[in-house]
Amino acid sequence: VGVKESHQMTIFRIIAAILHLGNLEIQGERDGEACSVSSEDEHLSNFCGLLGVEHSQMQHWLCHRK
Repeated sequence: VGVKESHQMTIFRIIAAILHLGNLEIQGERDGEACSVSSEDEHLSNFCGLLGVEHSQMQHWLCHRK
């Protein structure tokens, strides 16, 4: 396809992270007005590891709009 191998690996890492994010289990709370993500969710850990983002920050911002 003409894409360098290093760029291919970056693309694969991003796609894998997106797929893990899709498998993340988000629990609704207070009649759907709030949510939470388990800190032990393996998909969240994989997502954060693949993208190099902080686990606690991602857990927080997936459930807060601002």
